[in-house]
This record gives sequence, C-alpha cells and structure tokens, in this order.
Amino acid sequence: MKDLRQFYINGQWVNPVQANDLNVENPATEEMIATISLGATADVDAAVAAAKAAFPLYSKFSVDERIALMEKLLQIYMDRYDEVAVAISMEMGAPISFATAAQADCGVGHISAGLEALKVFEFERQIENTRIVKEPIGVCGFITPWNWPINQITCKVAPALATGCTMVLKPSEIAPLSGYLFTEMMHQAGFPAGVYNMVNGDGPNVGAVISSHPDIDMVSFTGSTRAGILVAKAAAETVKRVTQELGGKSPNIIFEDADIETAVSAGIANMMSNTGQSCNAPSRMLVQSSVYDQAVQVAKQTAAQIAVDQPTKEGEHIGPLSSRVQFDKVQGLIKVGMDEGAELIAGGLGKPEGFDAGYFVKPTIFAGVNNQMAIAQEEIFGPVLTMIPFESEEQAIEIANDTPYGLAAYLSTGNDERAKRVAGQLRAGMVSLNSASQNYTAPFGGYKQSGNGREWGEFGFDDFLEIKGITG
Repeated sequence: MKDLRQFYINGQWVNPVQANDLNVENPATEEMIATISLGATADVDAAVAAAKAAFPLYSKFSVDERIALMEKLLQIYMDRYDEVAVAISMEMGAPISFATAAQADCGVGHISAGLEALKVFEFERQIENTRIVKEPIGVCGFITPWNWPINQITCKVAPALATGCTMVLKPSEIAPLSGYLFTEMMHQAGFPAGVYNMVNGDGPNVGAVISSHPDIDMVSFTGSTRAGILVAKAAAETVKRVTQELGGKSPNIIFEDADIETAVSAGIANMMSNTGQSCNAPSRMLVQSSVYDQAVQVAKQTAAQIAVDQPTKEGEHIGPLSSRVQFDKVQGLIKVGMDEGAELIAGGLGKPEGFDAGYFVKPTIFAGVNNQMAIAQEEIFGPVLTMIPFESEEQAIEIANDTPYGLAAYLSTGNDERAKRVAGQLRAGMVSLNSASQNYTAPFGGYKQSGNGREWGEFGFDDFLEIKGITG
C-alpha cells in the first residue's frame, strides 16, 4: 500500500500532530491501496498560519510572476498526466480510458483557462475620479469531493493562484491519491512556502475547522447540499465569503421536433458517464408525450448496450460506484423507485452478473415517472435515469423548474426560437442545447440549492477578489 500519511504545510511534507490512520479502498476490488492520516484542528491551524504568513509576499507578486509559476505547474502536470489518470481510476473507480480522456484532462483545462484569463484580466480601471482595484481576498480554504477530484481541486486552486491568494486544501478522504499527487506537483513548481497547503481529513474534523477558522477569509466547498449547509453555518460566525457548488437534479427536455434517437441516446450516455456520479448529470429526462413511447424504446435499446467492466480495462464502459456507502444509497433509491410504482425498463437492484467484489451497479432506467416521486426529486448520484412525460412547452418548463436544485439543464429541439425561449425560462446556471458540451472557459455553477458563485475560467476569479474604490 502507498504511505500517504504526511501533510504539506509551509512548503514541506510533515507528519500529523497526532496519528489517525485511514485506509483508502479501491472501489472496484474492495482492496486497500493506500493509507492516509486524518488531520485535526492543530494540523489545520499550522496550515492556515503558513498561508497567512505567505499572503503578504505572494499577494504582491506581479501578474508576470504568477504566470511564470502557473506555466511551470501546467508543464509539470502534463508531464505527469498519466499518473493522474491512474490515481483517479484507482481511488474512485473511473475506467482508465475515461480517467485519461476526461477526468485527468480537467487539470490541464482549468490551469490553462486560469492562465489565459490572468493574461488579460483587468485588476484596475478608472471610473470618473475613482480607481477601481481588485485585490486578492486572502487565505482560502478548499473542501473538494471524490467524484471529479482533480477537476474540483484545479478549478479552485488555479484562480486562487492567479489572483494572488494563498490556500489550504482538504481533498476528499475517499479519493485522496490524486490530491496528493497534485500537491507533489505544486511543490515541484516552486511556489513560495505557505502559498499552497494540503491537509487530509474528514468533514467533521478538518472541513468544519476550515469552515469556521477565523484566519480563513473565504471557503470554497463542492459536495452535497446537506454538507454545504453545514459549511455555510460554520462560516457565518466569522462572516467569511462562502462559495458552493452543490447538488443537482438536472432536467433534460426532449421536444417532439428533436431527433429522438440522437437526443435520447446522447442523454443516456451523458447520464451514465462517470457511473452517474456527476452533480450536473441529466438525471430527469422529460419527453413530450407524442414521442414518449418512442423515447422509451430507444432508452431500452441504448441501456442494453451500456457495458459495465473493470476500471483497469480500456474502452467505453462504466465502472463501480466510489464506495460501499454510495452503493447502498443508490440501491436504496432504486428500491424506492420500484416501490413508488415506476416502470423499470433497464437495470434494477443488485450487481451486474459476474461482479462479486466491487461496488458495481446496473445501469438503471425508470419510465412512467412523475415529478413528485422521490426518484425524481432526490439526487441519486448513480447511473439511474427517470423518464417523465409532458404535454406542452409550458408544462415542460414547470416540471424542469420544480426541484430544489438549479445547477444544469439540457434541452433538444429542432426549433431555434424555442431553444432560446425555453433556455431563458429555466432556473439553472448552465443550459446545454442539443447535446452541446461546455468548455473550460464557460461559467460553472447553479441557482437555488445548487449553490452560489461561479467557477471556471475568468468567472472563477471574482470569488477570490475584493473590490476597492480609491477616490481622489
């Protein structure tokens, strides 16, 4: 097993103040692959003190100096790209082809997008007799999840580095290998001691300390809405800035004038990608009633072609869920869907045939769903799709918005005017038209209980900056 028990504080690898080992599990084999240590208040205090001490120096680095360091980081990341893909595949079960093409690519994408935004970003401008200055907010605390581990680390770290902030990162204890590897890269890149610090740990003992720490000026959290509420409550005592990217139950509206086979198959592929463990997954497929039966048949045929296999194998298939906790949650919600009377047209309870070890699940699709069912309202976070019929454009919009979440929305139609009209009425931070993919420079974030703030590219800079007006 890998020994990853040290933390990275003030430019050095250090032992925890008090040992508290946790074994890291490979979700495909249920074998232990690494040991980390879970930090505590004293470890966070040391990391925050280092970041606070480094801030006066790093915040005054010129744009050119920050560009040079980030370019070095990007080159190191690209040199170690394959290591990142392997680490992600091992820690959370992403198939190696997907980990290489999508998961690891996020690091390149976010560092590159941050760099390009930094090169043209306007930190100062004049409005009449007032100079508007955007300054780094200070010490930042990052709490990141296991489902897209490098994505969420780099989309926070890159804008923080670009804007002159210092930081303390707590990666997910479920998937800490890629975070540890990224920390090695930060050390290689030569950022001043204390600019970047990493402490492993769980939510109650490290995440809560970061959220409430008086010397942390902003906290950026990605995870469940339940945990996000706890972070916001903990942060309120010190009135620090809080940005959150939380849950989702994203609608995918398919109108009768769309190419039904293409829209349904693309929607299912997007839903099942990453074994359904994406906050912006299109988990509610809303289909116009006139083509609903056709869509159900296409869904059955598409689901039958989805392969489940080991993450170590190359190819287009889905792997396991990330943990036993996640497996049990998804199984429980599939059972709820069956008890609610939804029509199971693919998948169902239990593991796929031939999988005894590992947290593998069957790609599952429910038809005949209404939006009041639990499986249409709760974020399942597994490869489980619900299909809901609608009659009119107005009803589609009503159903789509009838959720506590508002992260993403998707729609397919052959009518450009309808696409614009409906997109404008969807209460979601991101809308994809006819299966278009989002790039790393577009804003990522949502409405309602999907969080606040935006990440990615130039849009990720604002959360790390204070605005000062100097009038003279």
